[in-house]
Amino acid sequence: MKRFIEGSDRGQWTLLPECLDEWIDESNPVRAIDAFVEALDLVELGFEVEPAGTGRPSYHPSVLLKLYIYGYLNRVHSSRRLEREAGRNLEVMWLLGRLVPDDKVIADFRKDNGSAIRKVCVRFVELCRKLGLLTKASVAIDGSKFKAVNDRDKNFTRNKMDRRRKQLEESVARYLSQLDTADRQEPSEALTVKTAHLKEKIAKIGEEMKKLEAIEKQMLASPDQQISLTDPDARSMATSGRGSGMVGYNVQIAVDTQHHLIVAHEVTNEGHDRAQLANMAAKAKEALGVEELDAVADRGYFDSLEILACEQAGITVTLPKPITSGSVAEGRFGKQDFVYCTGKDVYRRPAGQELSYRYTSTEDGKVLHRYWSTACPECALKPQCTTGLQRRVTRWEHEHVLEDVQQRLDKNPEAMRVRRETAEHPFGTLKARMGTTPLLMKTLPKVATEMALSVLAYNFTRVINILGVKPLRAAIAA
Repeated sequence: MKRFIEGSDRGQWTLLPECLDEWIDESNPVRAIDAFVEALDLVELGFEVEPAGTGRPSYHPSVLLKLYIYGYLNRVHSSRRLEREAGRNLEVMWLLGRLVPDDKVIADFRKDNGSAIRKVCVRFVELCRKLGLLTKASVAIDGSKFKAVNDRDKNFTRNKMDRRRKQLEESVARYLSQLDTADRQEPSEALTVKTAHLKEKIAKIGEEMKKLEAIEKQMLASPDQQISLTDPDARSMATSGRGSGMVGYNVQIAVDTQHHLIVAHEVTNEGHDRAQLANMAAKAKEALGVEELDAVADRGYFDSLEILACEQAGITVTLPKPITSGSVAEGRFGKQDFVYCTGKDVYRRPAGQELSYRYTSTEDGKVLHRYWSTACPECALKPQCTTGLQRRVTRWEHEHVLEDVQQRLDKNPEAMRVRRETAEHPFGTLKARMGTTPLLMKTLPKVATEMALSVLAYNFTRVINILGVKPLRAAIAA
């Protein structure tokens, strides 16, 4: 065939290189994986490196750890697929020294060494610090939902239980109505078969109702009145799509704004982000080893106590406040239209009058000050302010912290664009590597292990893209 590149003859004998090493280029990422794992103190991390005195010899933890890092780096998460790669992939042959662990050994390693694997992810972040890639004390915090192995039909909440019971009751009523109609008809062989079939369906529904009652008892006994049958830690969570949701986990990450490296992450089964700001910011601060930290997040993280905790920990946060006031939605003045005067301890209304301090109360652990004016009924702007007798304003004792957050956002409106470009990119990459496959493991600790491997692979890829394989190997060896 002219003008085409021709392949080799399959029957042609060839002499392979004398060593496997000649097939792996110096810039191949597997060399960086090998150098990184060999530099780890596996005993300190918690891996079991002492083989049993009897029985079949085991694989060294470094062999299986290298295999998993390679797998997650190349979108191969399944233990069975990793076993196949070990027997046919030249890079994996080089990395493992031609060892081919079976799929159960591979799966058990991930299952039994969760804590140690999560520490490996932390060690790589420490390596990034030594490489000078995390010099900027600024992170973006975000969360995203990941689908668990638990199907939606195997997850039960109070509302789902009520809907399912209603459907079963309607089915029973429909079948009973059909039986009544059949009783009024003349007997026949076909009618007898139909009647027996209807009675069988009613009996099956009765059995399902009993199962629902047993599941309901377990559901009501759980703290959040929710139960998942396949993965007990998975929870039903709303997603951005209207009327949609999934059964899964909420993964939190703190991403370096300079090189987009994930410096801290955590897996939770809470469907919202409101209670995660202080925790993730503190983890990021510890990972970066800094005294002060700038953190930016979206409005889903806005919680006054979380923001106060960040302020007290030396963490400066920037995030927008969600508009939850019914007054603003109905076209009336919101709280932001009232200006607080620190010296006089009053609020100045849009019309110019003042709302005076009245009393202090405590709600949900917060000390709140109440302000209003007796001149509201005579105010010309009252219809635009309140539908009640008086417009009342509540001020938290640490309200100045929230006002500082708003001022920072007003001065730097680009912070939200930086957050979006920084934090959403890693999630997009992680989910693209997973494809349509849900999380493979069950229960929160094991899912955290699986996510640690994904984060480690992401950071590994980022560092290789920034520095290259050879400089990374040199830094590891230094």
